[in-house]
Amino acid sequence: MAQSLIYLAPISAIVALVSVVYFWRTVMKHDEGTEEMVEIAEAIRIGAKAYLRRQYLTVIAFFVAMFAILYVFVYLGYLNAFVPWAFISGAGFSALAGFVGMTMATHANIRTANAARTSLNTALRVAFAGGAVTGLIVVGLGLLDLSFWYFFLNWFYRGLEETARIQIITSTMLNFGMGASSMALFARVGGGIYTKAADVGADLVGKVEAGIPEDDPRNPAVIADNVGDNVGDIAGLGADLYESYVGAIVATCALAVAAGFGMAGVTVPLALAGVGVLASIFGMRFVETGEEASQKQLLAALRKGVFVAAALIAIVTLPIVVSLLGWAHVGMYFAVLFGLLCGIGIGLITEFYTSAQYSATRRVAESATTGHATVVIQGLAVGMGSLGPFTFLIVATIIASFYVAGGAGNFNLGLYGIGLAAVGMLSTLGITLTTDAYGPIADNAGGIAEMSNQPPIVRERTDALDALGNTTAATGKGFCIGSAALAALALIAAYRDQVFLIANDLGMDLVLDFSVLNTNVLAGLLLGSMLPFVFSAMTMTAVGRTAQRIVEEVRRQFREIAGLLEGSAKPDYALCVDICTQAALKEMVVPSVIAVLSPILVGLIFGVEGVVGLLAGGLLSGIALAVFTGNAGGAWDNAKKYIEEGHYGGKGSDAHHAAVTGDTVGDPLKDTVGPSLDILIKLISMVSVVFASFILQNHLF
Repeated sequence: MAQSLIYLAPISAIVALVSVVYFWRTVMKHDEGTEEMVEIAEAIRIGAKAYLRRQYLTVIAFFVAMFAILYVFVYLGYLNAFVPWAFISGAGFSALAGFVGMTMATHANIRTANAARTSLNTALRVAFAGGAVTGLIVVGLGLLDLSFWYFFLNWFYRGLEETARIQIITSTMLNFGMGASSMALFARVGGGIYTKAADVGADLVGKVEAGIPEDDPRNPAVIADNVGDNVGDIAGLGADLYESYVGAIVATCALAVAAGFGMAGVTVPLALAGVGVLASIFGMRFVETGEEASQKQLLAALRKGVFVAAALIAIVTLPIVVSLLGWAHVGMYFAVLFGLLCGIGIGLITEFYTSAQYSATRRVAESATTGHATVVIQGLAVGMGSLGPFTFLIVATIIASFYVAGGAGNFNLGLYGIGLAAVGMLSTLGITLTTDAYGPIADNAGGIAEMSNQPPIVRERTDALDALGNTTAATGKGFCIGSAALAALALIAAYRDQVFLIANDLGMDLVLDFSVLNTNVLAGLLLGSMLPFVFSAMTMTAVGRTAQRIVEEVRRQFREIAGLLEGSAKPDYALCVDICTQAALKEMVVPSVIAVLSPILVGLIFGVEGVVGLLAGGLLSGIALAVFTGNAGGAWDNAKKYIEEGHYGGKGSDAHHAAVTGDTVGDPLKDTVGPSLDILIKLISMVSVVFASFILQNHLF
């Protein structure tokens, strides 16, 4: 009876996908608005689809090459025959999740803008329904693909004894995760370069030099900016969290063998994920607000849905854990609970440091009154300071989950408990991702309202939704980073287990020394600590280089197109879109390939011990850098919006110009660097697991 709980995963996946259709139809029932609004929205839609199509065509070569390489390793006996297909399916579903979410966003943005003409609450509900499509397509496709591989491989290897069968199932599913991670990195890096180059270029010339409003139709870069919101913050976001979701689940499944739980241990994370999907859908029913709501009331409306979903998961998880693992392991339930609470805590910490409702962001806004340098300094301080409570919370969750799961008596039980904490945190992903994806839709809605010359009340409502979206987006990034920390730790443990299982199968008497005094481990630690910084430098350079081209192009059009600034001529939007598209596709390749190759190269030189050092070093510096960049960028963005609301001189003031500088510095930090790092630390872990057998048998030191 207990084993039948595994069917929660495919059933919940189907319910999620049916709900996607429901929310899609809900959004499409709303009117698009005026002819001018439709024209602008169509330009955004065409640009977004064109970029994504070219991005997918660009990365196909990489995935075809990887498929061939993996088959070579199958032929050499390092991998089983299903690994290349699992890799491709992970990449394909990740890309599909991003594409569906982005397509919905380009339909929801205009309907949100039109709804804001009559009602704040209706606009919120339309944007939220659009975000729900992204949230539910990610968890629905993730669970569907995981369920397929679980049931297919369990049937195909039914003749093997349970331990051997689970080993093959989980190792294959980890390869599925590597495909999802690879696609997510391309999507996040490429989309992040695109969106932030357009955003920075549009702001520097439009707001600061020309003194025109944000999203003013005279600015040639505004369409590219709005396209970027969709390809970076929706398509990239969907692929990113799809990868986080499946990564945490498969890592925990892989730890079930060493923990001694067998197939029941594999069932627990899948069943919990299924419950989380249903709870998220239920929680969505509680998101609504009154007219003329304040930022605090809008935030409370979204938070209510998350809290309801989390409470429902907390209630239902206990009987699931007890029925599968028994009362002797009820501590696993508390590990899940700690993960849930950690996710909520991360949201609250991120909100405190990035929302203009609190002192941290208001101090950034106040610092803008004394100049550009002080606002940059204060924003950096906020980002660095936010790392303190975040780290304490993550450490407390890891330690608590490890010990309540029984780690004091059995190390492997503790590691399994940490994995379950990661699954618990991500169990609310359906609704958490919805609140995150809602932000770019609201942002686009404001742009459409501005460009189509809607009455000021419309822009006031979309600005309120957009400011809220900045906070939820920052919260979502914190959520991604926190889950990445737990999932990456579980993946490192899974890597260690895979190495020992492979060594046992090969008849090797393996003795490993993971002490920091081991030169191989130390070399890996140093290289791993360096990797996120070099990776970030490459992506930041790409954004800066592309933004320079946008700045030059916008200046050229202002200078050469007669009547453009007076409003009697139209800018060439398509040229800015094309500049961003070409640059993003060119610049995303090298950082992504380096991320894939680094664990293989380190492994070939320093062996398994060096790889463990690389993973640990990448985890530590990557998490710190991601939290810092995400929260600093969020604080700068909302400080700018706080000033635009009329504080410290309002729009056009010296303080506003300084805040725009802070925002443009923070944009690539929070939307390109930070989101890419949480993928990076999991991708190098996934690649390490996939090539564990090869590295174990072929290394220099």
